[in-house]
Formats: sequence, C-alpha cells, structure tokens
Amino acid sequence: MAQGFLQIAVFCGLLLLAMPLLGGYMARVFTGETVFLAGAERMVYRALRVDSVASMGWKAYARALVVFSAVCWLALYLVLRTQRLHPFNPQGLHAGAWDLTFNTTSSFVTNTNWQYYAGETTLSYFSQMAGLAVQNFLSAAVGLVVAVALIRGIAGRALGNFWVDLTRALLYVLVPISVVGALVLVSQGVPQALGGGHLYLGAVASQEIIKELGTNGGGIFNVNSAMPFENPTAFSNLVEMFAMLVIPVSLTWTYGRMVGSRRQGYAIFSAMAVVFVAGVVVCYLAERHGTPAQHLAGVHGPNLEGKEQRFGIADSSLWAVVTTVTSSGAVNAAMESLTGIGGLVPFSNLSMSETIFGGVGTGLYSMLLFALLAVFIGGLMVGRTPEYLGKKVEAREVKLVVLGTLFTPLVALVTAALATASRYGRASITASGPQGFSETLYAYLSQANNNGSAFAGYSGTTFADLLGGLSMVFARFAPMLIVLAIAGTLVSKRVAPAGLGTMRTDTPTFVVLLVGVVVIVGALTFFPALLLGPVVQGLTNQLF
Repeated sequence: MAQGFLQIAVFCGLLLLAMPLLGGYMARVFTGETVFLAGAERMVYRALRVDSVASMGWKAYARALVVFSAVCWLALYLVLRTQRLHPFNPQGLHAGAWDLTFNTTSSFVTNTNWQYYAGETTLSYFSQMAGLAVQNFLSAAVGLVVAVALIRGIAGRALGNFWVDLTRALLYVLVPISVVGALVLVSQGVPQALGGGHLYLGAVASQEIIKELGTNGGGIFNVNSAMPFENPTAFSNLVEMFAMLVIPVSLTWTYGRMVGSRRQGYAIFSAMAVVFVAGVVVCYLAERHGTPAQHLAGVHGPNLEGKEQRFGIADSSLWAVVTTVTSSGAVNAAMESLTGIGGLVPFSNLSMSETIFGGVGTGLYSMLLFALLAVFIGGLMVGRTPEYLGKKVEAREVKLVVLGTLFTPLVALVTAALATASRYGRASITASGPQGFSETLYAYLSQANNNGSAFAGYSGTTFADLLGGLSMVFARFAPMLIVLAIAGTLVSKRVAPAGLGTMRTDTPTFVVLLVGVVVIVGALTFFPALLLGPVVQGLTNQLF
C-alpha cells in the first residue's frame, strides 16, 4: 500500500512542478507576450482575413465559436461518410451507418470522444488522422479560448478575438507539446506507421498524445489505453496521465497571473485539489480492499478484475480518477470492474460537472461559475452585495450562473430518464437491475459532461446514437455561450474598492465554501439517481 501511495504522491508532485511553468507560459501566450511564432501567426490571420488587433464583444465571440464548430462538424461528418473513397485504408473499411456517424461526429467536435464502435474495425487511418485527430486539437482549443475569454472578462479587459485566441492556443500550446509528447511515446514503443496490412497500426503516437493532452479520450483501439499499442509501459502510462491533467492544473496558475492575483489562482487550485486527492484515496483504498463478493468466496486481496497487471491497483485507480475529473474519458482498466465504492468515485466526479480540473478550459470556467455562485451565497450570509474581484455579482450574473451550473446535470438526467423509461432506450441496456441502471446513467452522465468513458454494457442503437449526439452538442455549447455572456457582463463592470465587509476569495475559508457548494450542488442533483445505481449495487453485493 505504501508503494501505491508513493506512486500517487510522485505523480501529484510532478504536476505541482509543471503548474507554474506551463501556467506562466500560457499567461504570456494569451496576453501577447510570447511571439516567437509571429510569422506563422500572421500567415494564418492573412489566410482567414482576420484583423488580429480588433477585439470582439461576447456575442461576436460566441457567433465565431458556433460557426467554426458547425463547419468542423460538417467537415468531420463528410470525412467519415466518404471513408471508402480515401487513401490510407489498407483494410478496405467502409463508412459506418449514418446514425453512428452522427454520434461520432458530435462526439469528437464536442471534445467528448464517446465511441459506439471499435476503432480498429471501423475507421481507416485517414479517418483517424484527418478526421478525429484534427478535431482532438480543435475541440480542445475551443474549450481553452472560452476559459481565456472569461478570465479577461473577470479581469476587466476586452474579451479578445476568437480567431486570434484559437490560433495561439494551437500554435503555442497544443501542437508543440503534442510533438514532444508523441516523440516520447514513440520511444516507449507506441506505433507511428501507416502500414500493417491485416495488423491495424496507424499513426497511434501522434493521436494518443493529443487524445490525452486535449482531454479528448477516444482511442484508436477498442480497449483504449489498456492496449499495449497505445500504452505499452509504466512510463508511457505516467506520461499519458500527466498529459491529461497538466493543462487543466496549470490553467489555475494562468488565471492567477492574468487577473493580477496569484492567490486567486491558488484558491481555485486548492478547491480542485482537495476533491481530487480525496477521490484518489477513496478509489485506491476501495480497490485495495476488494469486493464483498470476493470476500464471501474466500478470495482476499485487491480487486484485480478488469485491470492491466502492467499498471496494478495504484495506477489503475489513479487513472480512473484522473480521467473522470477531467473530460478525457480514456481508460487503462475496465471501469465497470471497479468495486461498488471505487465505481462511485467516477460517478461522483462526473456529477460535479467538470469542476475538478475538468477538460482543457472547460474545467476552469466551470469552477469559476461555482466561484461566482459561492460568492453570491456568501454575500447573502453576511448581508452584503456579493462581489468577485471587486465586481458586483448582480441578478443578471446570478441567473446566468445558475443556468450554466445546472444545464449539464439537467441534460444528463433527462436523457438518462428517457433512455431508461422508453422502449427504444431500453433496447441498449444489456444488464439487469441496478447494474443496468448504473450503466445507463453513466453513459449519459459521460456524454453530457463531454467525458466519453463508459461502464460498458450500454450498446448503441439509432435511438442511443441520436439522443447521445444531441446531448453532447447541447451540453457542450450551451454552457459555453452562457460563460461568454457572463464574461460580457463582467467586462464592463466597474471595480469597487474592497471594504471591511468584503468577503475575500483568496482565503482557506472561501476554499471550504467553494468545495461545499460544488459538492452540495452535485449531491442534491444526482444523489437520488446514484442511490438507485451504484449504492444499491454495493449493498446488494454485501447482502449476497
């Protein structure tokens, strides 16, 4: 057990070392201080006919985001539907059905990467590279620029230009790190090839790194990062977990730098870190303890079912938490094989709607919405007008914040209810009892939260393809538009000087309040549903 905790501690230490380095670098990138690729930038702006100096209002920023994402959706759908006509298809794979393509396209454009198919038997090398890998970069960049726009709004600066932010996110952050990361993975034995004939290989390393770095999660192979071609060694496992968390963690430092108060960044990071560490400890101890069914059968020791022996209990538990606090969804072990309590941790992570580090950009702006909500609640408690960084949080902002924090849970619960209650939805449920409900609830929690991991057992049908695809699109872009609207209202507010009664938002007290708000909102929203699934299943296992 001590060795497992040591592995977890080393991983967390590496993240802490990287946070100020990458966080400070991203702050310089999005404030225009880093310009070593200025020539390449200018070429992009000329090609797009973008005025790189002009700033956008929130509506123009939102409009550009929606138009860009719509074009990406159409382009990816076309690539996947015409797969048989493309090169780099030595296996001669045909295009998938229209409803599967609809779900897959929605999945990758929204950074979800939910997969109702096995990559090695469905998609050609060209579809993987020109279709999915490209969207892994673009969808991550879209999430990142929305967070940057909100930071500017909170800091009282112009929101910036969507096209400039998108270009800089790609040129300075995602692409360079991915190039280095891909070379590291190749050194560990991850393939980067276009041959293979009957053996499906493909450009795995280059897609694997952006799959993790962009918190995308969709693997080339059906077993995802449990496959040796995607994740062959203990070191590659460490690199991939590190890649999933390094940008979301570092963005808290970026936030502190850009708003002019590093303590604000520390507070946001601390709130995230407390919940993350608690989840890792609970999941690891639960998997070390094993299941009640094992104990009744006289089998003692950790729960090794569904886990790769290369990674063991500690790295499998750590990965399960990392992939569900972010919007990655990549797996190196079978999620449905976790113990009752261990499986409750991923459920709980998803129920907190990407606030605990979350996806690239989405995690930070989701937590900032909860910070504004916590400020409002704290203001009511002390009888003062709530303020955040000197800006009053008034009725309009509170309404938008509540809508933004509850929209994704609402989508998840409504779609899970439709899938459970309708005969079309029940056709996808293969397990019975609480396990079947758990798999269904997890499927729509995962898709609504742009995560993509699964408890397995929930199969794809036309109904599931369409319902899941629509839930991914609405739960991705509606909160983004709400966040931009909040940024637009905050950017024009005057900063009021702090007084004796001002509630500070950079103290341990505020961190406790923020964690409490996140946990309580998640619990009130999903606890009844969780009782019907993993909790009942855990109790049943203990009784029988």
